[in-house]
Amino acid sequence: MFRLWARIFQDNHMLKDTCIEDGSTDTRTHKVFRALEEICYEFDLGKPIWLDKTVSDFKRHSKARFTQDNFIESIDFDYLEIQVIEED
Repeated sequence: MFRLWARIFQDNHMLKDTCIEDGSTDTRTHKVFRALEEICYEFDLGKPIWLDKTVSDFKRHSKARFTQDNFIESIDFDYLEIQVIEED
C-alpha cells in the first residue's frame, strides 16, 4: 500500500490534513501525481508546479513543500507539504 500525507500550514500551525492511499501497481511517480491531484481536489487548490528544488527535496526526503512560488493563483496559507509515509 502506498500512502501520501498532505498538510496545509499557516503560521506554523496545521490547518488541514489528509492521507491518500493507493493500492495500484502503478509506478511511484504515477501514484504521487494521482495522489497530489486528489489532494488538490479535496483542498480546492490548483495543481502546484514542481520546481527543481521541490523535485530534489522530494527525491531526497520523500517530502516536499509547495509555497506560493509553486502555485499560479494566490494561496491563503504558507505552504502545502506532502510526505510519503508508506510504500509497497
